[in-house]
Amino acid sequence: MAFDYKKEYKEFYMPKNKPAIVAIPKMNYIAVRGKGNPNALDGEYKKSIELLYAIAFTIRMSYKGDYKIKGFFEYVVPPLEGFWWQENTKGMDYNKKDDLNFISIIRLPDFVMKEDFDWAIEEATNKKEKDFSKVEFLTYDEGLCVQCMHIGSYDEEPKTVQLMHQYIKENGYVLDIADTRYHHEIYLSDPRKCDVSRLKTVIRHPIKKIQ
Repeated sequence: MAFDYKKEYKEFYMPKNKPAIVAIPKMNYIAVRGKGNPNALDGEYKKSIELLYAIAFTIRMSYKGDYKIKGFFEYVVPPLEGFWWQENTKGMDYNKKDDLNFISIIRLPDFVMKEDFDWAIEEATNKKEKDFSKVEFLTYDEGLCVQCMHIGSYDEEPKTVQLMHQYIKENGYVLDIADTRYHHEIYLSDPRKCDVSRLKTVIRHPIKKIQ
């Protein structure tokens, strides 16, 4: 049975649809940075996802080839995630999608080192004859956050965000979104295959204790 991060780390990937506080440990990710409306058919966001999954599956299937990753075990590729922000904007303005900046990410298993990632970039570049220079190995320590499962359209996220912010206020915390702490989404549903009213998205915001 392949190791499934969603099932083994439910506290990170399968929260309830009510806010809760969680401490997120340091993790490594495959990452691609970009800007623009995520709904644009030929936009940077769509292209970033293609690059991410190409590298994710190159690493996932590496055991079938000559390159061997130390400590490798079979696993389910973790879900797509994204850090989002807008310059000179407090919070998120969902009506200004063209102004969005993002880092698209997919979690890497702990056994994947930088040299394994570099191998995967070279392997995918040679096999797919595609430019993967935008893909990076990202180590990120997210720390203390509030999170909640959002069910429904992405455009309806502000309702869930409002509940999250009310919850932290009642519990003695404040929002701590900053230059390196982002609005974070984890996508548990494929919008191409799921009715918009049933989309499951984990929303996570960085927080800090009121002094």
